[in-house]
Amino acid sequence: MVFYPPARAGELPKVPDDVPICDFMLDEKSGRMPFASSRNPFICGITGRTYSVAQAAERVDVLARALAREFGWHPNRGSEWEKVVGIYSFNSIDYLVLCWAIHKLSGIVSAANAVYSAPELAHQLKDSRCRALFTCLPSLPDALEAAEKAGIPKSRVYIIDLPAEFTGSAKTPTGFKTLEQFITEGYSLPPLEKTKWAPGQGAKQTAFLCYSSGTSGLPKGVMIAHRNVIANTMQIKQQEQSERDARVKDGKPATGVSLGLLPQSHIYALVVLCHVGPYRGDSLVILPKFDMAQYLGAIQKHRISTLYLVPPIIIAMLRNKAVCDKVDLSSVSAIFTGAAPLGKETAEELLAWKPSWAIKQGYGLTETCTVVSSTTVFDTWLGSSGCLLPGFEAKVVSPEGTELTGYDQPGELVVRSPSVVLGYLNNPRATAETFQDGWMRTGDEVVFRISPGGTEHLFIVDRIKELIKVKGMQVAPAELEAHVLSHPDVADCAVIPVPDERAGELPKAFVVRGASAAGKDDAELTRSIQQYVEEHKARHKWLKGGVEFIDVIPKSPSGKILRRLLRDREKETRRKKEAKL
Repeated sequence: MVFYPPARAGELPKVPDDVPICDFMLDEKSGRMPFASSRNPFICGITGRTYSVAQAAERVDVLARALAREFGWHPNRGSEWEKVVGIYSFNSIDYLVLCWAIHKLSGIVSAANAVYSAPELAHQLKDSRCRALFTCLPSLPDALEAAEKAGIPKSRVYIIDLPAEFTGSAKTPTGFKTLEQFITEGYSLPPLEKTKWAPGQGAKQTAFLCYSSGTSGLPKGVMIAHRNVIANTMQIKQQEQSERDARVKDGKPATGVSLGLLPQSHIYALVVLCHVGPYRGDSLVILPKFDMAQYLGAIQKHRISTLYLVPPIIIAMLRNKAVCDKVDLSSVSAIFTGAAPLGKETAEELLAWKPSWAIKQGYGLTETCTVVSSTTVFDTWLGSSGCLLPGFEAKVVSPEGTELTGYDQPGELVVRSPSVVLGYLNNPRATAETFQDGWMRTGDEVVFRISPGGTEHLFIVDRIKELIKVKGMQVAPAELEAHVLSHPDVADCAVIPVPDERAGELPKAFVVRGASAAGKDDAELTRSIQQYVEEHKARHKWLKGGVEFIDVIPKSPSGKILRRLLRDREKETRRKKEAKL
């Protein structure tokens, strides 16, 4: 049984395959919101610095001229694999200016997470064969160490300018050229020849290398084509068009102000915020990283209407309601959450606190160039990840490879879309296992259900490799985590399997104490949490593997719980106990 988007979403327009992303984003002929009707695309949430779409396009153009001279590159000569540039920086209003300038030269951006260690960054730089690296002052020491290991000379390491309020008293060391210096130089250089792409080139040529963490081993480089980004940008715009149409006033198209807090190196922010937002004329208020006071202040100052978040930030707000209530958040009308599941209990608690906020949830992967499904304000079902986006097809497959033919039947989600990426860099085996005959195996267990409104909604159960098997019955860690998080004494939690002779595996919870747990001893709180689960969940889901209290739950920058680190911790603990015995 093949699942499709709802008819009300409309048909996906033809996705161009002969233009680079920069032209698609900065040319009014591409279908984007006209410049005159668009808000400024990027605003610094700290300083307020900004520029118009036309000014952004100009900065891209002159920066590309300067980079062409610096590297000896030409838009229509040489392979894109000879023009790979790494970006290792916290968020900046010029992050996409740099990306699009590289694309204007038919190059590739290898986006690295700003919290990577030097060895992690070195792996990515070597694997993607980067020729140069742009970083920022706070990240410069690790960047230099990684660049040396990857064979990138110091003269090919450059600085992205960030606000002094973020970098402090640090000054750019002598000998390092900054992005702003490149832009200044570019004005004195002759215009570049326009890219001349043959039909289909955009579907084959890599634009971004984003590294997917996976569940084990080193991160894999995901080859994202220009057409993949263009397709998902158009898919999201099409999915939300009815919402926009409902907000048209006096014949003027609706635009908004969104929060740009999530790491721009991550596919969620890179596509959903940094491409979709400007394409439909929105402003994105950029913050370098999460700081509660700075975050709340930016919402109030810039009258942000849509918050793009991950569940840990939502949980942090719920645990700090008194702090949040001192700030004017009246501009917020909606939040969009993704990257990790938002439990139904958490969503209900948020709605009880902020009933006027629409809660939209999406599901996607780096390998699908982001969003596969999402809810809209007209069709929200708490706990679901919404309906498929226009242009997507989906199947649910059993562990034996049989295509399932009904609703409420759990199995692996397999999808097809023009946004599905080219494959994994230097990893033909993983590519062959994941991408088959135009379809992509997600590795996520899901079910489709019919919503009260009569549409097909996607529910994510969990990562197939992380499901806990208790006497042969599956337990989804995410389900238990969402429930335990609603306990008043819990600030955060993660659930993993622990071995058991009789049951095979049992669920164990790692818990971060909430402020209200002060004065309660571990045994008392453990029993309270276990009883809370037993009162609401089936017996095989009870926390028979125990409860352990820790200071912080390990997570990726996008908010995904790094359960493998907790599994390693548990194995080491058990090994030490066995050694003592």
